[in-house]
Amino acid sequence: MKELTDRIKKNGRVLGDGVLKVDEFVTHQVDPVLMEATGQRFAEVFADQKITKVVTIESSGIAPAVYAAQALQVPMIFARKSKSLTMDEELLTSSVYSFTKQVTSTISISRKFLSNEDRVLLIDDFLANGQAAKGLIELCQQAGAEVAGIGILIEKSFQDGRQLLEDMGISVVSLARIKSLNDGKVAFLEEDA
Repeated sequence: MKELTDRIKKNGRVLGDGVLKVDEFVTHQVDPVLMEATGQRFAEVFADQKITKVVTIESSGIAPAVYAAQALQVPMIFARKSKSLTMDEELLTSSVYSFTKQVTSTISISRKFLSNEDRVLLIDDFLANGQAAKGLIELCQQAGAEVAGIGILIEKSFQDGRQLLEDMGISVVSLARIKSLNDGKVAFLEEDA
């Protein structure tokens, strides 16, 4: 997606160690026009998949996920990284390791929002090692929901996340695919959509 790769080139910063900072438009400050365009693109790509829910993990996946859900005219659910006092119902839970934060979190979704009647599109901001996506897939499996595919804003193609998900039989669509983050520069592969 040209708009996204152009924005990464303009405002993304390589912090070394395989880390790309996109806090000016995705992970801290959100560009709603760009996020709406990404959500619309995911909706176009998965239009024929009979999606009933869009699922993401808090917090940076919420913006593109809500726009994808809006375009698909289905609800969006986000997995929480911490349990709220109001989450007193039965929960679906999974553990997710964050490479960026170097911590393992337990993510959860209320069982009442996801069932075996759902066909789910997962959306996330980054794909690196695939652990967040794997955790979301596990939540969907616990509910008996079918994962139709996963939409990724930015894929670090030099890491093994895509292979992990494809080995699980999940279709991966990335709007920006990064070949490398060497010498402070971002090198791209051709995106999926």
